[in-house]
Amino acid sequence: MLIQLEQTESKGAFYVEENNVRLAEMTFSKAGTDTIIIDHTEVSEALKGTGAGKKLVTEAVEYARKNNLKIIPLCPFAKSVFERTPEFKDVLKG
Repeated sequence: MLIQLEQTESKGAFYVEENNVRLAEMTFSKAGTDTIIIDHTEVSEALKGTGAGKKLVTEAVEYARKNNLKIIPLCPFAKSVFERTPEFKDVLKG
C-alpha cells in the first residue's frame, strides 16, 4: 500500500490513491513550526479491514520523527491509535 503526502503552507494529507481515486485519507493542519494537528481520517469501504487507517497514522508519526514535529490527534480515530500504541508517545504533544 503506497501512502503519499501532499501539503501546502498550512495543511496536508497522507493518502492512498488508486486509479486517480482516493481510497483513504488522513488530513492535518500545521500549528506553528513544530506541530501538526490530525483532524480527520477516512477509509473507503474498499480498504476496510486492511489496516489502512493505522498505516496512515504510522506514516504521520514517521514524518513527525523525521521533521522534529509533535502531533495533536484531534481526530477520534487517530487519537485511539495513539492511545493503543505506546511507541508513538514520543511525538505526542502534551
